[in-house]
Amino acid sequence: MKQRSFLTAAAGALIATATVLTFAGPAPAQVFGGHNSNAPVNFDAGRIEVQDRADRVVLSGAVRVEQAGLVLNSSRMTVAYRNTGGIEVDRIDASGGVTIRKGGDTAKGNVAIYDLNRRLITLIGNVTLTQGTNRLSGGRVIIDLASGRSTIDGRSAGGAASGGQNSNGRVTGTFTVPQRTN
Repeated sequence: MKQRSFLTAAAGALIATATVLTFAGPAPAQVFGGHNSNAPVNFDAGRIEVQDRADRVVLSGAVRVEQAGLVLNSSRMTVAYRNTGGIEVDRIDASGGVTIRKGGDTAKGNVAIYDLNRRLITLIGNVTLTQGTNRLSGGRVIIDLASGRSTIDGRSAGGAASGGQNSNGRVTGTFTVPQRTN
């Protein structure tokens, strides 16, 4: 009987962990899921440099970009666009203390690439996903805004260890376990 209880508890813990790791429940990337990548992009920065011939804008100095409730902060961003009779933003590259917030959930990393056309955000280097007291850390995370699914691994791009907490190339995490009465 004890073995069955242990196996049931272990299976429950495994299912709960898998649910959080794939963000099928109300986890950080699920909130990011269904995001409207076609919404206007608003920005605020200490300095802006428009490079018309290169079809890009460089923002620096406590940069804040907002799109449909998704807020991206960093010290520097490069916005790549197309001019097709109107400006269409294709990609945002951010570096220097990158933080992404939406609905109270947070993703942090050293560098972020937001591909608006593919609806993907990739964070690289000392990545942390947080929702309440639940937390995942690794070297890289890819957030699919269309599906709400995130994939996190322990290594940064190129296979090098991300340094810091995850220099061993592992994903670490802490999940809140609901308190149950027996």
